[in-house]
Amino acid sequence: MSHLLGAGMDNSAMPAQTVSSSLPGSPSSAGPSWRGVLASIDIGSNSFRLEIGQITRGRYRRIDYLKETVRLGAGLDADGVLSEEAALRGLACLARFRQRLAGIPAKQLRAVATQTLREATNRNAFLARAGEALGHPVEVISGREEARLIYKGVARLQPSDRQRLVVDIGGRSTEMIIGVGATPLQAESFHIGSVSLSMQYFPDGWFTAERFRAAQIAAGAELEEALAQFSHQNWVEALGSSGTAGAVSQLLAASGITDGAITPTGLQWCIQECIRAGHQDALKLPGLKPERRAVLGGGLAILSTLATQFDIEALQPARGALRQGVIFDLEERLAADRDPAHHDLRDDTVVDLQQRFRIDVAQARRVQDAAARLYQQVQPRATLDHQRELGWAASLHEIGMMVSHHDHHRHSAYLIGHVDAPGFSQNQQRRLADLVLGHRGGLRKVEAALADTALAWQGLALRLAVLLCHARSAPEQPLPSLAADGRQVRLTHTADWARQHPRTLHLLHGEVEAWAKVGAVRLQIVQTG
Repeated sequence: MSHLLGAGMDNSAMPAQTVSSSLPGSPSSAGPSWRGVLASIDIGSNSFRLEIGQITRGRYRRIDYLKETVRLGAGLDADGVLSEEAALRGLACLARFRQRLAGIPAKQLRAVATQTLREATNRNAFLARAGEALGHPVEVISGREEARLIYKGVARLQPSDRQRLVVDIGGRSTEMIIGVGATPLQAESFHIGSVSLSMQYFPDGWFTAERFRAAQIAAGAELEEALAQFSHQNWVEALGSSGTAGAVSQLLAASGITDGAITPTGLQWCIQECIRAGHQDALKLPGLKPERRAVLGGGLAILSTLATQFDIEALQPARGALRQGVIFDLEERLAADRDPAHHDLRDDTVVDLQQRFRIDVAQARRVQDAAARLYQQVQPRATLDHQRELGWAASLHEIGMMVSHHDHHRHSAYLIGHVDAPGFSQNQQRRLADLVLGHRGGLRKVEAALADTALAWQGLALRLAVLLCHARSAPEQPLPSLAADGRQVRLTHTADWARQHPRTLHLLHGEVEAWAKVGAVRLQIVQTG
């Protein structure tokens, strides 16, 4: 059965389950198309979740919801290597999700991964396999970006003008956000979660008072730096999003301890029940799902620490979570693709970074315009995503000038790869960093990245644009023309242009040599007239 979600109508805090209905455009459905249907996948440290919904006139209707307990985070060893066993569990889940997603256009789906894959040293190998299993790329998002998207999901499905704290305890991270209305004011991610804390302090499933105290001390040490930023003086109500908060809320309500609010008294009761049971297998509480037992100890330790340190008298279960936030963010991106005047947070982020790092905006615009024209000549069927990606790289290619003019492309790449950039995934930031790193100098340093054909064409356009604008003035029109035949690229200029631009021509011949050394593109310069 479908669920109509609006203010006061979300079921995000549901227990692990599957919600199913016929999908628009599927053989069993009478629906004519996938219009307005969006999907998100949250690849979490404890669970994987698939959400399919439809937005009509601003209202959100859930079509399908799938959740599987995968325990991906439990597969990380001390060196940050994700085990093959955990990887296979995750890949099998994604393959099942792929079946449910059959027919949905790729642009209407986004899959994001969180803390476990932020930590995993072998994440790239897993991401490649995950993309194959799902039939769609998987993006890793930063902790702060995860926090922003969590808040977006809560704010949209549970609107309020009150200043509030939103907490999301995941498997290996905890996100905390203070916001008003749709605007997050503070957002942070902390490296502590129900899976990681349970593995450390309750590895064999045994509960004792001493273990709970040790887990609470560890949680307190991690969260201590947030005391001032997230002080009770900065909010008037507190909400708990997603898994841990939802599970404990249901447990308390089913046991008749509270009406679902997570209170200090209720948390102490839960901890005492765990200690009384002794072992997770002996823990039998109303509303507690079997798959939640192994991570309950760590989750309770974090919740009780939050309640104590931040003076939370009642943490109410929130409607909305990361998966819905991803859908609402995707909705905005698609609207911006249809209408450039529509808001896309990533454009705002680029402008903010230009201002913060005092970029020469006029030069950035010259390079951006030249790169776009050149790119269109060699990739006339390029996706809008790749076109916009090239534009962002051109806009930020000199961000490293704030650090030093010498090797500024290296500084630029580092900053783009590591700066907080709302709206961008870590994958996108790495692509932009590769493009910016390769915009000048030799290409050996980005040779591995150039194996990506799309990035190679973007890199060529950016390098040529920077070269043509090297005098920091608009290049005379028309620009030399580009024509591509496979990986062969011909740059054609007139004899008159060559006489007027000897320095530029010299640089272009150096460009031929640079590309010849890596072989990603074979550049040839031809003079006419």
